[in-house]
Amino acid sequence: MVIQYGITGTTAKGIAASVERGVTEGALAPEAALPPVRRLADELGVSPGTVATAYKELRRRGIVVTRGRGGTVVAPVPAVASRRPPRVPEGLRDLAGGHPDPALLPGLVPPSRLSPGVRSHRSAPRLARLEEAVRGWLGPDGVPVEHVTFAHGALDLIGRLLSVELRPGDAVAVEDPGYHHLLDLVPALGLRTVPVAVDDEGMRPDALRTALRAGVRAVVCSPRAQNPYGGCFSAARRDDLAGLLREEPDVLVVEDDHASWVTDTPLRSLAVAGLARWVHVRSVSKFLGTDLRWAAAACDPVTLARHDGLLLLTSGWVSHLLQETVYGLMTDVDTRALMARARAAYVLRRETLAGELARNGIASHGASGMNLWVPVRDESAVVNGLRSYGWWVAAGARFRLSAGPGVRITTAGLEPADAARLASDFAAVLGESEATYGG
Repeated sequence: MVIQYGITGTTAKGIAASVERGVTEGALAPEAALPPVRRLADELGVSPGTVATAYKELRRRGIVVTRGRGGTVVAPVPAVASRRPPRVPEGLRDLAGGHPDPALLPGLVPPSRLSPGVRSHRSAPRLARLEEAVRGWLGPDGVPVEHVTFAHGALDLIGRLLSVELRPGDAVAVEDPGYHHLLDLVPALGLRTVPVAVDDEGMRPDALRTALRAGVRAVVCSPRAQNPYGGCFSAARRDDLAGLLREEPDVLVVEDDHASWVTDTPLRSLAVAGLARWVHVRSVSKFLGTDLRWAAAACDPVTLARHDGLLLLTSGWVSHLLQETVYGLMTDVDTRALMARARAAYVLRRETLAGELARNGIASHGASGMNLWVPVRDESAVVNGLRSYGWWVAAGARFRLSAGPGVRITTAGLEPADAARLASDFAAVLGESEATYGG
């Protein structure tokens, strides 16, 4: 695809900024071809070396990629901003967002004990009582809890660690299909993504072995409720992955357990496997509230020092008002009872839809979590077809690098009574798609 956007600038920095601005504003779409170096140099009245330097900087930051004779194109996953999902058309049932059911979230009441005013918590960034509650939360699952820390959500912690541990151009192994915001974050940090295929038990050992041999410096994975595929580690899979990772003691392993309280599968953590560099992070937005941008993490001492050192230089600490709110919910008996009801509801809704799809001859994946991944031949045909029946699901392109096409259906708010109709409509759409596109 040839671009129509007019690149400007007389310096390498200015040219790079112009291209980045075009990507940010959507004028330069993914896969858009940039002009050859010499042609753009002639158009702008600068030397070819100036344009080549600009393109080199854009490649380093993951905004563009070079494909040999195919030239330089905008990266398939733009690095300057996370891709926002399409707006849900009016009147459609939204099963694309990946969000929990609002009816199964507790009410948020900010604490009143902390008065407003000027204060610094840099010397004591974590509430001691919340720190102990976190140890009581992680410890029973076997996660070592000698060293714990807090962050503004899982991605905040992952981004901080990758930025301090790795250097531009280093490679990070990520699940494929995987969490789309992570797939955007890695290149935004100037790093390279290396896809690792997943199945119903999480990362596949053969794919991880290939990634490790390629020289990845970090691995980010989900032990359960993997998004979007739904995989969860079995004990055997955890042990196989751990065996590979123990042979690479310099590789940082980040384990994201984002749906801990509302997933029905036990945690089989890599944190218990004797790895040299590791962090287990748990966020709460999927079950305590989407506005609670807080996460707890347990990790090795080196990782703790590097994370907290950079946190100290940036935001300094996680708001104590936020910490008090989280602590109140985590220790509230009624909230824990609600979490148990939410867990049972999410299991029932996911399994009901999976069963209805299977009855219509449609295979799906979702061993745990709030989503189902349904492999399809043509994502657009399925998304648009289901739209005509009143459903809105997520096209899989946002979640995958090398994996085959599919759609993600969020089942968290789908009552079992609606599952049969959705599955029937899905089967009808697949039939229409085959008739239109020849299968």
